[in-house]
Amino acid sequence: MLSAIMLGLLAATVSCSPISQRQLGGSSSTSDELQDGDCRDVIFIFARGSTEPGNMGITVGPSTCSALKDSLGDDAVACQGVGGAYLGDLGSNALPDGTTQAALDESTKMFNLASSQCPNSKVVAGGYSQGAAVMAGSIGTLDTAVKAQVKGVVLYGYTKNLQNGGAIPDYPEEQTKVFCNASDGVCSGTLMVTAGHLTYTTDVPEAASFLEEKIGSATASGAGSTTSEAAAGESSSASGLGGFFGI
Repeated sequence: MLSAIMLGLLAATVSCSPISQRQLGGSSSTSDELQDGDCRDVIFIFARGSTEPGNMGITVGPSTCSALKDSLGDDAVACQGVGGAYLGDLGSNALPDGTTQAALDESTKMFNLASSQCPNSKVVAGGYSQGAAVMAGSIGTLDTAVKAQVKGVVLYGYTKNLQNGGAIPDYPEEQTKVFCNASDGVCSGTLMVTAGHLTYTTDVPEAASFLEEKIGSATASGAGSTTSEAAAGESSSASGLGGFFGI
């Protein structure tokens, strides 16, 4: 009942919020550069917030993609949104994982595609609101070699922030950056969308810089540069021992 009440308030908040208050960013709400076959130096996978259009949304997804392209070069970055079975509906926020299993599977499919299709690319990722829960619920469950290819993750308005201790389960904390405003109700373990939930485009430059730093560190060290190398290392070790309310 409590979740239903919170979601009702959420829906009212969304319906009463004019688009001019959302600080739109970036360009297209849809990007399928990975699925279209582009293997670039960097692949950015993003999950949008609830009710956002396309597979990237219209707030922090496109603008983070644009910031990475502006810094690293348009031809160096391929952006891919999580679409398909991830519907981004409001009701799924009340589920235990903050989203549906189908959404988590769709996200996992994108990471697996990056690994199989572009093993030499460095993967970074992001999510907003319900999309942050999608990322948190899928990344930690990736196969070891696939997870090793993911160099950094940014989460905006993380709906499972309190529940997961501001981290992604089974993923390195030093490779994760969470943007959660003190005035954002979802960050304190509720499904209440307050004013602070709608202003994360101001954090995009810092988020992009964080991802660029992780990409740079991976490039300098050469660690985990390909999923095949990670898989080989895992196999050798084994033989030696016997995963919005946006608008």
